[in-house]
Amino acid sequence: MEIVVTGRNVEVPEHFRGLVQEKLSRLERHDHKIVGMEVELFHEPNRRQQKSCQRVEITGRGGCGAVARAEATAADFYAALDMAVGKLAERLRRSHDRRKPSRRDRVAASRAAADASAVALMEQAPPVADVIPSPRGHDESLSDGELLRLEQQWEAEYRPGRIVREKSHPAAPMTVDEALSRMELVGHDFYLFSCSDTGRASVVYRRRGYDYGVIRLGG
Repeated sequence: MEIVVTGRNVEVPEHFRGLVQEKLSRLERHDHKIVGMEVELFHEPNRRQQKSCQRVEITGRGGCGAVARAEATAADFYAALDMAVGKLAERLRRSHDRRKPSRRDRVAASRAAADASAVALMEQAPPVADVIPSPRGHDESLSDGELLRLEQQWEAEYRPGRIVREKSHPAAPMTVDEALSRMELVGHDFYLFSCSDTGRASVVYRRRGYDYGVIRLGG
């Protein structure tokens, strides 16, 4: 696995590069698909932020474009590195564990096989409309216009601050399972993607434990 260490407003000593290599090489056991790690060190010169003036960002990249990311701040780079590596290890572990069938999944599969006739009857029932949670916290089936109106009303009432960061990402279609893996790897609570099965803009999000939800846009 290739590991590249760079510094912004800071010079990276060789012994620290060796420490990064040692710590990150241990993460290969969690995900062998990651072929490279990029580690960036940032120094904040503001004296008022001495307790968090050093920041370490770690980005793992795979051959298929998968990305795992973690960052941490501390008073020194050694502590920030330990925290960032710990976060990344946890995210890789969760992503790996999610792909393994759980006991609940095996029980559900057995019940599904035993109740094949009941499942066939349920599949003949009329489809249930997609439900999108509104900004008010109620489950309502909303059109795009109604959702936009409620979002504008919410912004008028709560007056959020200015946008301080904007990102653009390629929107290659993927399955829900692939989107969940990406979400776990970056450590977010939600992930926006283009669903290859439905062709809709969709969002997967974290609920409790290993349970997830999906929100889809469109009619």
